[in-house]
Amino acid sequence: MKNKFLPIIFCLLSTITYGQKMITMSKEKLKDKIMGGWAGQTIGVTFGAPVEFKFNGTMINDYQKIPWYDGLLQKTMTNNPGVYDDLYMDLTFVEVFEREGLNAPVESHAKSYANAGYMLWHANQAARYNILQGIMPPASGHWHNNPHADCIDYQIEADFAGLMSPGMPNTASKISDKIGHIMNYGDGWYGGVYIGAMYSLALTSNDINYVVNEALKTIPKESQYYKCITDVIKWHKMYPDNWKKTWFELQQKWTNDIGCPDGVFAPFNIDATINSAYVVLGLLYGKGDFTQTMEITTRCGQDADCNPSSAGGILGAMLGYKAIPEYWKLGLKAIEDMDFKYTSTSLNDVYEIGTKHALQNIERNGGKILGNSVSIKSQLPTAVRFEESFKGHYPLDKKWIGKNLENEIELDFEGNGFVVKGEAKPKEGSSWDSKSEKFAQIEVYVDGKLHETVKLPVKFTTRRHEICWKYELSDAPHKIKLKLLNPDPEMICYLSELIWYSSKPQQKMTIGTFGPYKKK
Repeated sequence: MKNKFLPIIFCLLSTITYGQKMITMSKEKLKDKIMGGWAGQTIGVTFGAPVEFKFNGTMINDYQKIPWYDGLLQKTMTNNPGVYDDLYMDLTFVEVFEREGLNAPVESHAKSYANAGYMLWHANQAARYNILQGIMPPASGHWHNNPHADCIDYQIEADFAGLMSPGMPNTASKISDKIGHIMNYGDGWYGGVYIGAMYSLALTSNDINYVVNEALKTIPKESQYYKCITDVIKWHKMYPDNWKKTWFELQQKWTNDIGCPDGVFAPFNIDATINSAYVVLGLLYGKGDFTQTMEITTRCGQDADCNPSSAGGILGAMLGYKAIPEYWKLGLKAIEDMDFKYTSTSLNDVYEIGTKHALQNIERNGGKILGNSVSIKSQLPTAVRFEESFKGHYPLDKKWIGKNLENEIELDFEGNGFVVKGEAKPKEGSSWDSKSEKFAQIEVYVDGKLHETVKLPVKFTTRRHEICWKYELSDAPHKIKLKLLNPDPEMICYLSELIWYSSKPQQKMTIGTFGPYKKK
């Protein structure tokens, strides 16, 4: 009897290494799940695109129908290709890996995306500008150099890291450490780490709750990001049948943006933390149902195309391509051979390339491929390092400037940091347009000392997202002077707003009988 069971016992022991286990599946199944991940995010972003940032600080009412029909995918791919920034950003990095191998240096990824033809916004555009001016990663994504460091950007682009790392969330995190810091830092980076880890685990698990909870182990517990997602999980347990209760809890506690100049003192919120929370909310309350997951995630509002893209991709990776309901694959075949704009890659291409990269990554990390069988050496998630953007900076106030910089201007504020919003652009009726290589050049003085000399391209794809900024000043009165060095009768250097920060949060307001008053 002992001899009879020895081989079985030995086999079981051999699949476990320091808490890791070998997960075996066929190549066909792995490919089907990777296809599901890429298809799912394409479906999700297309579905949510019509309501992107049209519902800020409010949910989308149940009576408002969000259309989905056969032909919508092709119509959007053809007429509105900019919707697919979730995809063409991912594919930029996939193409670099395909050209240069899985050890491609971060500089290759940074230069490839900085010089690409697509339009970018927020952390992506700020980092692109930095790279084009010689500020390379990780400095390009650091909050000192990028006011959008906590924005959603890498979160919507991290899908590839998880899809090429099945069952290996720490491997996905290593990829995200390198590429995610091109454009983000702190909670903005954590958004991509977490999304990548959920993809990784969804490829080897069919349990949404497990994926959500286990992936969170990649995030440091002291981060605000971790605390927010933990709250979503807690509230889901408290209100398991009412996603709107959790939405309201999130609205009350987690919607204060402090970094993004477009989200401070505004209902607009592109912060990674709250938008990740909406992804998790949709996954948990969707309970593995693709329709419910799409509807709930999208109806949370804010970045209502990127969030269902992430949720749809993660669930698609879990279900596999074949198991995505046919209703949601309406018109998918018609676009699978279409290259995403600004890339040379289609869905059918990335189904193959993504599977190839995943197999390479499996072998590089202790797994085995034998014939049609794939054995993955799974990983127990471990937390990445702790980072925090905008520490000790609390939005204090903003004021409208609304002036063109003709020669020089002085601005005053009292606090420990500031951002001046605005842009360089051609004057109406000028002989050139926003595709010109012209630029404004200004000197930025803070308290009488030259802080920087700024180049402000008028070209949209190479623009600086804000005029200037500086953090970590002494909390005191300060004077900013902006001096235009190259006046041009056909160019405007427009200054829109000044935002400033304090080292202490604002006193809370309490509503009294005769209106609001400061709470002592």
